[in-house]
Amino acid sequence: MPAPHASPRSLPALLLLAVVALLAGCTSLGDRGPMRTAPSHDDTRAPRLVEHGPWPNPATRQLVVVLTPNWDAPQGRLARFERDAGGAWRPVGASFAVMVGRSGSAWGLGVHAPQTVGPRKAEGDGRAPAGVFAIGPAFGYADSASTRLAYMPMQREHWCIDVPGSPDYNRIVDTREVGAKAIEGSTEPMRRDLHKDGDPRYRLGFVIEHNAMGVDRAGSCIFAHLWKGPDVPTAGCTAMADADMATLLGWLDPAATPRFVLLPVQAYARLQAAWDLPAPGSGNPNAGPAGATPAGRDAHE
Repeated sequence: MPAPHASPRSLPALLLLAVVALLAGCTSLGDRGPMRTAPSHDDTRAPRLVEHGPWPNPATRQLVVVLTPNWDAPQGRLARFERDAGGAWRPVGASFAVMVGRSGSAWGLGVHAPQTVGPRKAEGDGRAPAGVFAIGPAFGYADSASTRLAYMPMQREHWCIDVPGSPDYNRIVDTREVGAKAIEGSTEPMRRDLHKDGDPRYRLGFVIEHNAMGVDRAGSCIFAHLWKGPDVPTAGCTAMADADMATLLGWLDPAATPRFVLLPVQAYARLQAAWDLPAPGSGNPNAGPAGATPAGRDAHE
């Protein structure tokens, strides 16, 4: 499916130009989300894991922050943060460009409180989930990866179920365990290289735990994964260059209770203090100069 072209601009100039004044998927073929491996397709299925604690969470010492210009923007910038000994957020490394949903973003179901201002994520809407989310396991085509996250090596038989009404909706399943009938209608083979003409985008990635309860039609199979290109949006995931993914996976530490944040700049400005997010300035690589004007009008805010 052709996707609109958008030229990502630097965060200091684009994303949080707005941040100080205010403060500041996946592939283009289908919608993806939080993955649980389902061991069977009957009433003995493993229960969904939905408790990740409240937000803000003082136990979280790592944040991945993606900011976009507005709710409809398909591009953004990603920055990493760690808490210092005094509890303040400090940036780690340089921020980098990412692509998100072809239609932008919308409120997802994560660890944050429900929101009423802005669009809501739905299956097939082409929007990336916005909010604060737990980070699930890493996955890829190889037998192992350089990461401290739990790692799932994907094989031809692994699929993510994006079929509304399925008892395995928003799970990664193995057809050798659940049977071929369980994946009927799914557009999400986890080995895209084998099922989609060599597509490398799932060669390396990790699960963003949107909709961990599996609420029907609320959006499924949301990942961070490799991009097709710097101007190619996704169906709802967050995509990035290979080197940036490798850096991110090498840094993430489950012992630090990491969380993934995706917000348009105006929503970030409104929620930053209440959600204990990194403030503009103070070393935040996403912050723009004082007195800057908003990076694009946001009709939903």
